[in-house]
Amino acid sequence: MAELLKDIDLVFLLIVFGIGMISFTLSTISGGGGALLMIPILNFFIGATKTAPVINLGTLISRPSRIIIFWKDIVWKVFWYYVPIAILGSVLAAWLFSEIKIVWIQIVVALFLISTYFQYRFGKKEQSFKTKLWHFIPLGLIISMVGTFTGGMGPVLNPFYLNAGISKEALIGTKSINSFFIGLAQVSSYTVFGLLTPELWIYGFTLGIGATVGNLIGKNLLKKMTHVLFRKFVIVIMVISGCLLLYKSLVTILS
Repeated sequence: MAELLKDIDLVFLLIVFGIGMISFTLSTISGGGGALLMIPILNFFIGATKTAPVINLGTLISRPSRIIIFWKDIVWKVFWYYVPIAILGSVLAAWLFSEIKIVWIQIVVALFLISTYFQYRFGKKEQSFKTKLWHFIPLGLIISMVGTFTGGMGPVLNPFYLNAGISKEALIGTKSINSFFIGLAQVSSYTVFGLLTPELWIYGFTLGIGATVGNLIGKNLLKKMTHVLFRKFVIVIMVISGCLLLYKSLVTILS
């Protein structure tokens, strides 16, 4: 461990901490998207193959703080529809999926996220379609599988939560408890398949600590936001996340 720490750049660890704090402050006040915002930055610093395990480990570490903060707002009926199948999807993704299979799904998801600007008329509409509880079963399978591979797909769920009448603290709390159990499955799968090295554990823990601080900052900001302003932030992050995901997918296809 001592030899490993000698090889770790402390300045880079501070950068990782800062990335986690800023991304998850934004994520808390906009219903998610912190992981997707981090993907291009971490891809640049540590490479695409290491990014997903580090992000999923970091977000897993930060989840307990969000769960505690928003515990009373969790919509448990969504949890029971979403989590069991999503755990299965996370394990299957770590075993089965290859990049060529994922990239076309990413493009569809990216276009869907970008389209939310028009669906909600930039937050003027409360709902754009009706979400039923059973919809969270196929969503759990698909989103967990793609998210296990890429490192983050949280914003994709936001329209479905909003269209189910779940907003602000309830949206953040419900997504947090769902993501925590999926994260356990993802990190366990990464470990079993040898994708998490000691170096990546250090990066992931640093990211998680930064994200935890971001959760606390974001909670205080969220209290001051109206539902309309929150919905607008959600839409902005979804569109940005869609653009980033589309760019990443096109680069993968062209490379």
